[in-house]
Parts: sequence; structure tokens; C-alpha cells
Amino acid sequence: MSKHIDRLRDDHKEFGLNALNDAFEKDPIKAFQAWFDEACSSEQPEPNAFALSTLNKMSNQPSSRIVYLKELTKGSLVFYTNYESDKAKDIQNSPNVGALFFWPGLQRQIRIQGFASKITAQESDAYFQSRPRSSQIGAWASDQSRHLSSRKELEDKLEALNKKFSGDVERPPFWGGYGILPNRFEFWQGRPSRLHDRIVFDKVNGVWESYRINP
Repeated sequence: MSKHIDRLRDDHKEFGLNALNDAFEKDPIKAFQAWFDEACSSEQPEPNAFALSTLNKMSNQPSSRIVYLKELTKGSLVFYTNYESDKAKDIQNSPNVGALFFWPGLQRQIRIQGFASKITAQESDAYFQSRPRSSQIGAWASDQSRHLSSRKELEDKLEALNKKFSGDVERPPFWGGYGILPNRFEFWQGRPSRLHDRIVFDKVNGVWESYRINP
């Protein structure tokens, strides 16, 4: 183990949640939006990146990977991926997922639990058309999560697809968006002496209930 690990310590002195204000009392979506906007305005690196956790029901093994929040609409957090990827297969068999946003410069994280489902084809089409052409071709080229014999195989496929799509690029039928409909939020704010603020929202019978938990 690295001799430097025990030196990596931050006592979290700059921020705090001293009271449950209106946003944190009533609406975690508004609270999420407020924190997300602050992460963007304070120039946190890749503020829309989050760790998505899924469960493989066959092996009972959880998996996590970084994906990007692209929309927050109708109370759902939307990300895009290949529908034949490992994460998509996990979601198909077990749609309960976890999401974790972490903004170290603000000493904040948000843990989310919820239910993932595909968004409409029309919504996926609209987003796909907003992507750069290179990303559109890349979506066609990648058989995500499957074996690849060499980098050259992928590059050759990309070259062939660039010739095939001389004009507009249609969305692949195996690529699109998921929306995560949350049923639990935990807002974590770093505080000194590891006595962090943790505010939880649970959705009970369609109503959000909030409370603090110990750090």
C-alpha cells in the first residue's frame, strides 16, 4: 500500500448545511438542481459525471461506471448508452439503480436510488441529432461491452461507417436514453471532524419525507 495514503486528509472546513431550508425540507429535485447549478457555476470538473451502479442478477455482482447526466426532465435523470451494453442488460433484469454525484471542490456528494427505464424513441432521436457527427458514428461503431480483437478492428469499422453515412446519421436502434426516477436522495456536505451533514429524502406514498442521519 502506498506510504502516502495516510496523508490524504481533508477536514472539510468551508461549507455546511446549518438548517433545513425550504428546498431541503420539501423538494429534493429542486435541491439537486440548486447543487448541480452551483457545481456548474463554480467550474467543478465534469459536474454532470456520476457513478451509475447496477446489479447483475445472474452473478449477484454490482457494477459501477461513470456516465453523464444529459437532462433533468419530469423528475428523471437522463443518460444515454448502448442498449446492448452490460449496464443495459443489468437494467433490463433489475431496473433498481444507484447514482452518485461527487463534487470535491464543494465537498459535496449526492447519492440517489431509483428506477431506470428507457425514454421514448423520439426523445432519444432528438438528443442523438444534437451530438457531434464523430460521436454519432462512434455510437454505430461500438459493440459496447463485447470482445474486441484489436484497436485496428474498431478503427477500420469507423472508417467504413464514415463512408457509409455520407449525409445525416440516423440513431442506431440499439442506442438511446434511460431516465432514472428517484425514490431516495441523500445530500452529503463535508464538515469538520468528520461530523458531516447528511440529509435524506425518501418517497413514501408519493410524498417526499426528509430527515437528518448521523455522519
